[in-house]
Amino acid sequence: MKPLKEFTIPFVGLKIATHHFEFKIEKTFFEYFEYEDFNDVNVDVKVDLDKKTTLLDLHFKISGTVNVNCDLTNEPYDQKIKNSFNLVVKFGEEYNDEDTDILIIPHGEYEINIQQYIYELIVLSVPIKRVHPGVEDGTLNSDILKKLEELSPKTNKEEETKDEEEIDPRWNTLKKLLTDK
Repeated sequence: MKPLKEFTIPFVGLKIATHHFEFKIEKTFFEYFEYEDFNDVNVDVKVDLDKKTTLLDLHFKISGTVNVNCDLTNEPYDQKIKNSFNLVVKFGEEYNDEDTDILIIPHGEYEINIQQYIYELIVLSVPIKRVHPGVEDGTLNSDILKKLEELSPKTNKEEETKDEEEIDPRWNTLKKLLTDK
């Protein structure tokens, strides 16, 4: 997979200080990764690169919305996301990204591509169970929800009232004998 140029930061010409970068992430970014769970994406990414003499310290902050389908009703809705991530980039003999918080790049490198970190941060910010806010507060009017309620198992109270209605009235007279003791 060829890296996207707009997410490559050439750090070799930067002064030893903190530098700010901002990115606007849209659906085309996820099409590049062939990720199709999002209907639409509108996320702002802010990256603070703190360049030091021996390492780079990156602070990622994301906020925005991703349009996903509800797991219960399959209705699309905008899920708000907000997250942050810190990455330390050190220099070593060879490329090593085994640790999630530390990236080691060869000494001769002059730029770093952060697209994979942005992708993972956004995908991991979306909750595992996606429930439409209208389902939680009861305002969503959906045919699927109506069918789910119709097919849901009955509660114990509903079963007890049905059982009481179906009891032969002759048994009620016998129950009185038990309580007359």
